Amino acid sequence: MDFRLHDGTSRPRKTVARFHCLIHCQGRSGLPRPGTNRNAMPIVEPKGSQVAAIPFRRTGSGVEVLLVTSRETHRWVVPKGWPWADRGPHEAAAAEAWEEAGVRGKVQKKPVGCFHYGKRRKGDVLAVEVTVFLLDVHEEAAHWPEEGERQRAWFDPASAAEAVAEEELKDLLRSLAA
Repeated sequence: MDFRLHDGTSRPRKTVARFHCLIHCQGRSGLPRPGTNRNAMPIVEPKGSQVAAIPFRRTGSGVEVLLVTSRETHRWVVPKGWPWADRGPHEAAAAEAWEEAGVRGKVQKKPVGCFHYGKRRKGDVLAVEVTVFLLDVHEEAAHWPEEGERQRAWFDPASAAEAVAEEELKDLLRSLAA
């Protein structure tokens, strides 16, 4: 039995079951299709799964979110990484926020959403699904594990959405302004 996606295409049910985030993201799959991406790098399967945090703080004028730069391309991203074997997904997301952005706080156990992107690896691009958790920041350290490799900056949600590349992540960030 096939499952029909929002764009009219269909996929076998067992394939869709692997994409648990499809349902959470209301069927908006941004997964790169096998073939090549815009930089003519081959996209390979299987798909990977990562966790991410959107660190946020409340200010007098509303909410701000913290973005960091990626190590290789220096584009603005949210702190993210591979799941940790000894921690739950929300805890791993919080740990990534500490390592990459130097922030700690209260992480929500329930994901706020997900996004998809193509991770560059040795000439290939791996289709990655990222489950996102909100992190209410209580501490911002002056020094942190990856401070020499990344920049960090606070943005209002609309500006953060403009700074990142992934459409689904843009949507998640814009939803924080509401």
